[in-house]
Amino acid sequence: MFKAIKEDIDSVFSRDPAARNMIEVVTCYPGFHARLIHRLTHGLWKLKLKWLARFLAYIGRAVTGIEIHPGATIGRRFFIDHGMGVVIGETAEIGDDVTLYHGVTLGGTSWKEGKRHPTLCDGVVVGAGAKILGPIEIAAGAKIGCNAVVVKDVPAGATAVGIPARILDEAKKASGFNAYGVGNDQNDPVAKAIHGLLGHSVTVDQRIELILQQLEKMGVNIDEERATADKFDPNHLNKIVD
Repeated sequence: MFKAIKEDIDSVFSRDPAARNMIEVVTCYPGFHARLIHRLTHGLWKLKLKWLARFLAYIGRAVTGIEIHPGATIGRRFFIDHGMGVVIGETAEIGDDVTLYHGVTLGGTSWKEGKRHPTLCDGVVVGAGAKILGPIEIAAGAKIGCNAVVVKDVPAGATAVGIPARILDEAKKASGFNAYGVGNDQNDPVAKAIHGLLGHSVTVDQRIELILQQLEKMGVNIDEERATADKFDPNHLNKIVD
């Protein structure tokens, strides 16, 4: 038990540069307190003292802002950074060296009994505000971007971002994952579609300009047509999308 607690303290120092000393971690880190309380409540849960386990977990949530069901299984060196708003459901399973940021939900999608919450394998990192829902598996070393909504399995070492979450390709993994904020390049198919439409509109504008030039050479007054065309500026829309 004491060895496991010492590992939890060491995991704070290895993953949070703001941690200065052991006293600060033991007294001021809600993620560490939530883990201690869960060790107690999970033990009571396995002893079939379920009301007492739930009651102590309820007190723990009030103190830390972190809700961990006593039935959840958590591995070694688990670290919750900041922690406020984290929710971990009853049948969730968490491996070793997993990191969660604030606002993460490991939730269910069914009211049926049995396995209904996700499994996070060793070394998984979940960004702030992410929701991982259902009896799915996030394989070892995977990363979940902030505010992502994950409802399907994520393979080992992959990076998943977006709503619903999608897997980034290898070239975009490094820039795609962000524990706190949304990155500039999320491989967003909607943004790609908009950019495609804007590119098409530029091509159409170029063709219209050629037609207007030919009409102008023929002596046709095209001032009104040019004024109408100038009202649309695709470059302005490109800046908005970017």
